[in-house]
Amino acid sequence: MWMLELPPFTLFFIGGLIAAMTRGTLRGAIMVAIPVISAIHLWTVPEGIHLQLTFLDYELVPYRADKLSLMFGYVFHIAAFISIIYSLHVKDSVQQVAAMLYAGSALGAVFAGDLLTLFIFWELLAFTSVFLIWARRTTRAYHAGMRYLIIQVLSGVILLVGALFYAAETGSLSFEYIGLDSIAGWLIFIAFGIKCAFPFAHTWLTDAYPEATPTGTVILSAFTTKVAVYALARAYPGTELLIYIGAAMTCFPIFFAVIENDLRRVLAYSLINQVGFMVVGIGIGTALAINGAIAHAFNDVIFKGLLFMSMGAVLHMTGRINGSDLGGLYKTMPKTTILCIIGAASISAFPLFSGFVSKSMVMSAALETGHDWVWLMLLFASAGVFHHAGIKIPYFAFFAHDSGLRASDPPRNMLFAMFIAASLCIAIGIYPAALYSLLPYDTGYNPYDATHVLAQTQLLMFSALAFVWLNLRGMYPPELRSTNLDVDWVYRRAIPNVLQKLFAVIWKADGALRQAIRGKLSQYQSIIANKHKGLGGLLSGSYPSGNMVLWVAVLLASYLFMGFIG
Repeated sequence: MWMLELPPFTLFFIGGLIAAMTRGTLRGAIMVAIPVISAIHLWTVPEGIHLQLTFLDYELVPYRADKLSLMFGYVFHIAAFISIIYSLHVKDSVQQVAAMLYAGSALGAVFAGDLLTLFIFWELLAFTSVFLIWARRTTRAYHAGMRYLIIQVLSGVILLVGALFYAAETGSLSFEYIGLDSIAGWLIFIAFGIKCAFPFAHTWLTDAYPEATPTGTVILSAFTTKVAVYALARAYPGTELLIYIGAAMTCFPIFFAVIENDLRRVLAYSLINQVGFMVVGIGIGTALAINGAIAHAFNDVIFKGLLFMSMGAVLHMTGRINGSDLGGLYKTMPKTTILCIIGAASISAFPLFSGFVSKSMVMSAALETGHDWVWLMLLFASAGVFHHAGIKIPYFAFFAHDSGLRASDPPRNMLFAMFIAASLCIAIGIYPAALYSLLPYDTGYNPYDATHVLAQTQLLMFSALAFVWLNLRGMYPPELRSTNLDVDWVYRRAIPNVLQKLFAVIWKADGALRQAIRGKLSQYQSIIANKHKGLGGLLSGSYPSGNMVLWVAVLLASYLFMGFIG
């Protein structure tokens, strides 16, 4: 009974404390053991409410398990296990403690049965994950981390206000279907949207993730956006607005990813693209679409993690991550190259790889519900992701021109973590029934019908030919050393420039006003001095000493005032 009531996050929080007090092999062994033990425990947990308490007349449910939360719980344990193995060579307490607490916070959020518990873990996600960015200990990482933290905390504040409105409207804090019929619903929707990287609120992701450490980016890619996807699936299934938001998310990152030189930033845009598929599925809201959204979140954690791990390995071994500085690494990093290609094939939805069996569910649901234009957008996005993540990442990192770099494959723990992720990508692609059996609904979906396989293969071949043709014609955007801004141009360029000019005008007006007041006061001082310079003047006559003290005080006050404005 005690074990059943133990929320999954507790073991990770305990693990974080132990990681802070231990070193070396012992710390590594404990960190690897915790997700394994916790996963075994979670596998035995049945659906239902396992922890409930009363707070200020509200029923709080800190631990509730159902098929939706269990699905995310399983994949978060897999992600934590792979990430910890990948980072075993790291001897940095800050990163390792933060990673354990961050993974625990994500688990706390997906098993929260009320909005107050969700808010607590929502904010813990922000405060624990930012250390994975700051751990790189560069000026760019510090500033990116600060921007990341501000936006994440803002999301939490909006969620708290929404929860308070929700409690006032309904008399409950229960975290169930919410919808957009009230102010509370909109506020909570916006909070979820910020963490989910909705268009115009996505820049925290492309700004911060590439600045984290090689291992930190792998961990970051697994949790924050997936917690938001889970929250949307819980509170807003079938909300039509999500279909259009998700469709936009699948398309706009393609254009930025194509021109981006930093390969980890390319993957960050690709992450938004893939989350867009999940958001579309939640918006459609049918059993097949919800299954597709959840299955794709599950697969994305693994194949996107694999791609971030392969680029992290390149950064770790060469110290470079820009496409313009890399190339030819397949000669000395053959294992990393193969594992990266498996991740690229998975995210591109090649048949027999994991992305194919989940992305197709969302696209089929779009067609079934008559969203033909959305289906076309998803088709375009599928071709686009093959371009920038399926081809560009492995091509510019491992092939293209020979950069002269001769780095070897990374340490064995990093290779082993990538091998686990690659094996899962292939296993799920070959045998999707194992994944489908964990989904909330039994739809009897079969991804391997002839029409779907042929259509997807043709799309991928056409996209590959387009890439080759553009390259041969010299029309593909070259890899240039540059910093590309999208919406963050507003707060990183436009707003600072406007404020700089505005304050320049204010300081100029302030100086002119002070000068004018000083001139007038000097003028009045001269008039008073001239008027009373003789013995018959008001201030120069014979008066009691008390009157003179009063005038001295007045004059001193005048000097103080002039000094203040001067």
